[in-house]
Amino acid sequence: QVQLVESGGGLVQAGDSLKLSCATSGYTFNYYHMGWFRQAPGKEREFIAAVSRDGGSTIYAKSMKDRFTISRDNTKNTVYLQMNTLKPEDTAVYYCAGSRWNFGSSRENDYGYWGQGTQVTVSS
Repeated sequence: QVQLVESGGGLVQAGDSLKLSCATSGYTFNYYHMGWFRQAPGKEREFIAAVSRDGGSTIYAKSMKDRFTISRDNTKNTVYLQMNTLKPEDTAVYYCAGSRWNFGSSRENDYGYWGQGTQVTVSS
């Protein structure tokens, strides 16, 4: 059974940092490119970043590149998202996702595996 479980979210103040984790199981992790998305209240889900199967390449949405860093540890079947200098507009549910073939895609349909999400709330 495929599982992606996000953790590390919570309530923080503007300017703080958080590191999200996504622990996966039930499939061959290093066969999949991994991505992070987020969905704010009343908005569509948006792409944040992606990392290639071996972790050697990353792609970011333009607005995310300066403060967010994606990484993965294939020995732990886990992908991470380091978020720095958080702002109230970063408040959202954050999702990790796996794509077998499409590295760096911002399209949700290119990702076959999804986690349930973790809430990040940034207070001003």
